[in-house]
Amino acid sequence: MTAVISTLRTGHIGLNVTDLTRSLAFYRDALGFDLLGEGTEEDRRFAFLGRDGELVLTLWQQADSAYAPAAAGLHHLAFSTDGIDEVRAYEARLRDLAVPFAYDGVVAHGEGTASGGIFFHDPDGTRLEISAPKGAEDAPAPTAGAPTCGFF
Repeated sequence: MTAVISTLRTGHIGLNVTDLTRSLAFYRDALGFDLLGEGTEEDRRFAFLGRDGELVLTLWQQADSAYAPAAAGLHHLAFSTDGIDEVRAYEARLRDLAVPFAYDGVVAHGEGTASGGIFFHDPDGTRLEISAPKGAEDAPAPTAGAPTCGFF
């Protein structure tokens, strides 16, 4: 008998970064993650970030250059919220921190969709998204004929 496999889900995401101090400040201050643990040895710097004690993101200082959008691997990292008001709150927080956006404000995930969010970059240029399943019905869809998160 074959076992039913139905509980697989994303556990946490690990990102290589060029400067742990800078990236840790960004993910803590801009996205509100808590520092759960940290490695501070010069050749083994890392940080575990999460919420309510649950690991969400690990940062590993082992990259020697910025994110390369054309390279194989991570395309973008998407976070989700329950509602568009929370997306807009993150948008305001990120604007206060002068974080660069890929699009101007909340955009729809595609033409005629209710879901949407904000798209921006971390200090190493990694593509990030914060979205909600509905509330973006009246927002523009900046990429015609393709998902908004695909080509930013």
